[in-house]
Amino acid sequence: MTFTIRTPGPADAATIADLHVATWRQTYSHLLPDDYFSDEHITGRHRMWTHILTQPREDMTARIAESTRSVIGFALVGPAQNVDGDEPPRDRQLYAIYVSAAHYGTGAGQALLDEALGEAPATLWVAKENPRAIAFYLRNGFRFDGVEQTDPHAPLITDARMVR
Repeated sequence: MTFTIRTPGPADAATIADLHVATWRQTYSHLLPDDYFSDEHITGRHRMWTHILTQPREDMTARIAESTRSVIGFALVGPAQNVDGDEPPRDRQLYAIYVSAAHYGTGAGQALLDEALGEAPATLWVAKENPRAIAFYLRNGFRFDGVEQTDPHAPLITDARMVR
């Protein structure tokens, strides 16, 4: 399967938002409350991506993977965020990288990471219940630093911080 990586524009916001929700359903449905994917949640993802793509910031990098004019994955990188007032261990953070399950193993995730972040030092949060993502990050030089957190809206998911 062939794909291309490109910088998304405002016209891509709805497609990326829908893919964001779909990939979370594919990956985390068994760990989330039944009402997690409410209309409010989906609308929130649409608002988020519309804001990101209509008000671009120099310190944020978004990339999408596209195959046959269909978006199959996305990545978003920006400034590292504090946790509980803690100074982040790196300046950059991988906020999100998701590829549709139908396109696992195509190299799209690696291409997205390479285009959005390259080899730069960074931090990220990964669900400890997502062994596929953990293996991907380990292959790319990230290591756990021992910091963890849980989201009150997704109490069965424990996020662990990884640093490179």
